[in-house]
Amino acid sequence: MREVFHQSLEELQSRLAEIADLVTVAIEKATTAFAESDVSLAEEVIADDAKIDELAVMLDEQAIEILARQQPVARDLRIVITALRVSASLERMGDMAEHIAQLARLRFPERAIPKGLKGTFRRMGELDVEISRTLAELLRTQDLRHADAIRNADDDVDELHANVFEKVLSDNWKGEATATVDATLASRYHERFADHAVAVAKKVVYLATGDWAVDEEDIALAAEAQESETPTETEETPES
Repeated sequence: MREVFHQSLEELQSRLAEIADLVTVAIEKATTAFAESDVSLAEEVIADDAKIDELAVMLDEQAIEILARQQPVARDLRIVITALRVSASLERMGDMAEHIAQLARLRFPERAIPKGLKGTFRRMGELDVEISRTLAELLRTQDLRHADAIRNADDDVDELHANVFEKVLSDNWKGEATATVDATLASRYHERFADHAVAVAKKVVYLATGDWAVDEEDIALAAEAQESETPTETEETPES
């Protein structure tokens, strides 16, 4: 029974990585659709979001069943609790990708990105894709260096988000009302996507350390601590 229980926990963690992979595909397609006004790609993202939602619900049901049947404790309990919380964040990340795709579809055949902000949104899209890929690796490996990389990339997204607001609120902004709304919404969706990834990173730090109150500085400290505890390949094994 114990072996079956641990297999269930491993399956739970594997499913999280599977959902993260789907989220990565979604944000890749969504940012491309937004940049290139590709309505067919946008519609793929919108249609495929249901799959992310379905897998998140299935994972939650499995986690609840483990809690009810196995009554896990210590680290096993942290795994189940983390899975429940992470699945919610991943589902929201999928929603953010869908919202970006919906903007692209709404403005088709025109481009949703207002003039003067193409480079900014291109970079925000690249960062979100990078964050999502790193997140999938974090869930597979629980290597907290990935969590720290996500935190750092989120800082860059936040800076770009602030730049968008500064641009549209400046006296030099000549965009129409629809362009202002599109820029504001799109920037917010990109920024929230990255924020949810940071939230997942914090939950993985909780899984590794047992510390529930994790702030962004704690991610870097936890990554450093984990790295110092991991033997390097060049370390010699002690003689018997």
